[in-house]
Amino acid sequence: MPVRRALRLVRRYWRVLVRYSTRYTAPVRRAWRRSLQLRVVAITLVASSLLVGTFGGYIADRSSDILLGRARDEARSALATKVKFATDQLTLYPQARDPSLPSALTDLVNDLFDGDSADRGTSVISIRAEHWPDLKAVALPPVDTSELITPEMIKAVSGEGGGVSEQIRTAEIRGETIKYLVYGSPVTTRFGQVELYYMVPIASEDQDANLMRTTVLATGLALVILLGVVAALVTRLVVTPVRVAARTAQRLSAGLLDQRMKVDGEDDLALLAAAFNQMAANLQRQIVRLEEMSRLQRRFTSDVSHELRTPLTTVRMAADLIFSERDEFDPAVARSAELLQAELDRFEELLTDLLEISRFDAGFAALDAEHTDLVPIVERVAERLAGLAERAGVEIQLNLPDTPVIAEVDPRRVERVLRNLVGNAVEHAEAKPVQVTLATDDAAVAITVRDHGIGLKPGEERLVFNRFWRADPSRARQTGGTGLGLSISVEDARLHGGWLEAWGSPGEGAQFRLTVPVRAGDRLVAAPLPLIPRDRNVEVS
Repeated sequence: MPVRRALRLVRRYWRVLVRYSTRYTAPVRRAWRRSLQLRVVAITLVASSLLVGTFGGYIADRSSDILLGRARDEARSALATKVKFATDQLTLYPQARDPSLPSALTDLVNDLFDGDSADRGTSVISIRAEHWPDLKAVALPPVDTSELITPEMIKAVSGEGGGVSEQIRTAEIRGETIKYLVYGSPVTTRFGQVELYYMVPIASEDQDANLMRTTVLATGLALVILLGVVAALVTRLVVTPVRVAARTAQRLSAGLLDQRMKVDGEDDLALLAAAFNQMAANLQRQIVRLEEMSRLQRRFTSDVSHELRTPLTTVRMAADLIFSERDEFDPAVARSAELLQAELDRFEELLTDLLEISRFDAGFAALDAEHTDLVPIVERVAERLAGLAERAGVEIQLNLPDTPVIAEVDPRRVERVLRNLVGNAVEHAEAKPVQVTLATDDAAVAITVRDHGIGLKPGEERLVFNRFWRADPSRARQTGGTGLGLSISVEDARLHGGWLEAWGSPGEGAQFRLTVPVRAGDRLVAAPLPLIPRDRNVEVS
């Protein structure tokens, strides 16, 4: 239990740490993602720091090794001279019990210290004779050498097979902490072996090495900062025109087609600005030309639709008269009168749709929204298309709520959308049922129209809303409407602030979904009904 409690506490504190670190580092991460200049400067600083640090450390270490090596060479040379002098002096004493030997050792240390070329205020010379109790260790100046001459060094010098040994030690001499290069060497005499220790201060070399490290560090830091400043300036020279180009492109995309970049100089950035301005000018000309062509096309469509109304009315009157007297004609003439009446109906529908499309294109379409119960609208559409469904052998199945579904919509436009969707579904159902489902939630109302006919191929769910697009051109020549129904329907949905979407699969039929907000002007987030039907893998009889 204590282990589990500890693990829970660790996980809890870890989550808190991650949450707070994420919160406080979010501005940094945002700036890192958005600023090219920051990334370039940061990468330059890191790379230059690693490079300068590596070479600076190598140079400092090599300089320290050179300074220490020089001190070692000098100390070894001095030690060899002192060992030879001590050997010559102590050879005069054949026995360790000679009463004059202790004073001779002291005199020897004095002579060695007087002949030392190093700083006599800090260098130390000591002779030890550990195997002869009567001979005590002598050191000049008279200081405690226990911190400088360690037992390990004594063993290395005086032990069996002993020889010259070296150490670097730090000791406090006369209240001052000094680093020493300590050498020990055995001195062979007629009465045995003694040890000579020579301790040379390397404070000056250490100071020089520290000064060199500080110099290298300061120089490297200054170089890194200089590289960062240079990288920032160079990046700024490149990034600033790019930012200007981005802002100009945003203004162009917002419709401000007269925006241009400032061209300075003749370098690559100036060439980029000039090319950008040329591109913007070409786009402006093309957009203006296309807008003029679109305006002329919309005006042409509107004018033609209006102008055709007058002769169509006259032809309609004549056709109605002929159609009413068709029983008195020959069968062939009567059939022609029926075909004329049907094509006039279709032509009139086409003119109506063209006028509606022209209003959408001109931006004159208005939404007359009111609180409306959508259940009667769906029932009315199904009732009006019942004859068409009966002739096609299709059953229209309604899945409607038992309670009213109230939404702020334009009932005329919603009914037109449903009439187009249900009519298309009946025509393509291939004598299979068509399901119309209505559902709502707090924010949206959705209506789906599902058929089990030929379906749609991949990619056709986006093309189906294009004007005059037909999935099966040969079929469209015999049945179907004007080819503008779904285009008008999607515009009606957008006018409500809603969606009109399609799904289809070959052999599994298709489903269209109309989604509108409950309150006019609200933004849609989700639909109460799925676009892909739940029965897509169920065999429909």
